[in-house]
Amino acid sequence: MTEDRALACYACHAPQSRGRFVDEGDAALSEGTTSWGARTAYQRDRDRILHSGAFRRLKHKTQVFVYHEGDYFRTRLTHSLEVAQIARSMSRSLRLNDDLAEAVALAHDLGHTPFGHAGEDALDRLMQPFGGFDHNEQTVRVLTSLERRYAGFNGLNLTWETLEGVVKHNGPLTKNDNIPDNFKELDANMSLDLTSYPSAEAQLANLSDDIAYLSHDFDDALRADLFRLDAIRDLPQVGKALRDIDFKHGQLDMTRTTHELVRRLISVFVEDLLATSSVNLAAIDAKHSDDIRTASSAVIAFSEPMARDLEILRDFLFTNMWRHYKVNRMTSKAKRVVTDLFNLFMSEPNTLPNEWQETKQGALTDQKPEIIARVIADYIASMTDRYAILEHERLFDLGPILR
Repeated sequence: MTEDRALACYACHAPQSRGRFVDEGDAALSEGTTSWGARTAYQRDRDRILHSGAFRRLKHKTQVFVYHEGDYFRTRLTHSLEVAQIARSMSRSLRLNDDLAEAVALAHDLGHTPFGHAGEDALDRLMQPFGGFDHNEQTVRVLTSLERRYAGFNGLNLTWETLEGVVKHNGPLTKNDNIPDNFKELDANMSLDLTSYPSAEAQLANLSDDIAYLSHDFDDALRADLFRLDAIRDLPQVGKALRDIDFKHGQLDMTRTTHELVRRLISVFVEDLLATSSVNLAAIDAKHSDDIRTASSAVIAFSEPMARDLEILRDFLFTNMWRHYKVNRMTSKAKRVVTDLFNLFMSEPNTLPNEWQETKQGALTDQKPEIIARVIADYIASMTDRYAILEHERLFDLGPILR
């Protein structure tokens, strides 16, 4: 059975899903209808992600700038929504399952710590004696365990295809990779076949992430005055877009110029990906979604010239935005906040909120250090920027305890 719309034969069809870990008697796994009472399995996944507590908390988690530095800058929430929009639009162009692509896109950042990569770097360093910390691994922990909303299971009990897309959105995992224990456990329970490529929808969601941040970071950086337009006029794709804007519109104010730049960058990246991926799909003559998984390389891809251009843009942003001294100062402060919180909780786990002091093995204080550390990492990773700052003030400010 297929869904009642014109999906390609190599798309993931919800009625053919491999199911959920906990069987919910999901009618959407056998019916192709999309009414409210019988949404497809992937629509249910998307909706569960949207309604999760972890997704709401992305509103106040850093993309590059901490929330109090300006209301206009992107957060993990706005970034995730932008990734999902790009993924959904491209999926329709390729006749892929846009619901699945959207679900993977919306979920991809749920495991991020407060303060963006600064928080993750600090937490990973602190967790090295206990297995380290990685936001992709943490996303899977959120989806399969940490969300505690449903009566019948922990996590969101998503379909095989959505979980596969999140676990393998960066590509296959080989024996040479340091595969996290929760990935291994999930693979043992649901046979994700970690060594194969994910679906075309998951591959597309991954590259939609690249398109979104490489385009929108130019917008945020220009508005933050981290660099000027003159500094980027010689960059590939960017310079061409700016020349086109000047030719068509003449002198524009900065707000209009940056918006026009972003929309042109997104368009050129999307058009290249769609053209290249269409050629790749035709070349392997895919007849089923598994033909995508067993291909010798990723099928959804940029052309080689565009991939090189994107790498140049990434290098420029790394040097001139992500490592700008203003961002470095925020990064330094953020790492201190995360480090202080972790060290205090490790030495005094009884200062954690009550709901974090009980584990399935019993009281947290009676557990081994690696269990205590992982609970603390889960707690810190769940924080928003402002909650982490407030928690730090509660614990380290010698004044009255803040409520």
